[in-house]
Amino acid sequence: MTITTVGIDIGSGAVKTVLFRGEQWLAKRCERIRRRDPMTLAQEGYDGVLADAGLPKDAVDYTATTGEGENVKFATGHFYSMTTHARGGVFLDPEARAVVDIGALNGRAISVDQRGKVLSYKMTSQCASGSGQFLENIARYLGVAVEEIGPLSCSSQDPEKVSSICAVLAETDVINMVSRGIATPDILKGIHLSMASRIVKLLKVTGVKSGVALLTGGLALDTGLLAAIQEEMVNEKVNVSARSHVDSIYAGAIGAALWGAYRHARLAELENAAVAA
Repeated sequence: MTITTVGIDIGSGAVKTVLFRGEQWLAKRCERIRRRDPMTLAQEGYDGVLADAGLPKDAVDYTATTGEGENVKFATGHFYSMTTHARGGVFLDPEARAVVDIGALNGRAISVDQRGKVLSYKMTSQCASGSGQFLENIARYLGVAVEEIGPLSCSSQDPEKVSSICAVLAETDVINMVSRGIATPDILKGIHLSMASRIVKLLKVTGVKSGVALLTGGLALDTGLLAAIQEEMVNEKVNVSARSHVDSIYAGAIGAALWGAYRHARLAELENAAVAA
């Protein structure tokens, strides 16, 4: 029997929803929260992926949540986000042996095996300036749209690195840079390099020494950040290839759906064994 599952990942900045039948990806939805109720967005995402696939609600065998989704009332079960990002990362890129999840509030490096099992991990502190929300705040101050951050950073000729790991102090650094006439691309590239330095250090602590590190989370498609991480890998002589995937933002939801299918199958096996006994 092929199991149909929905995975819902509620983050600090967006709600991501995916629909799977076995390991076949049928539909996806992503909605930025923007002060809206995440529970309402979770329901809309659930209804939306089913509508996109033309399936009724009773076709779903298991609805799995992750992130901040433990309070979704219609969910069957909840999974810790580190395990879902690990599993989803390997689904998106089977060569990945590390997953770097950079969300709105923090970042973490996760060492994984070929099955997506977590081997070790390391997280940034809550005050660290290596987060999506911090970068959005800086972009707003600089008058730059979020989608412009990556291309502008990549055009930098003389990056000005931010030294502080505290988001508040780092924002003060940026204000001082603007007053000194530092160009916007150089400020953004400097921020990216500072973030990349901490991310590479996290990877080194987890013990990842080779293979592919896949970026997931809200900043996974920031081309400037990816370029900075790749540059920092070379500088630190870390033999790891950093890359992203067009669907990296869905890694947590994908992992939730796949783990949900696994749990559903195991529960069915236990029930059948109990009946047979």
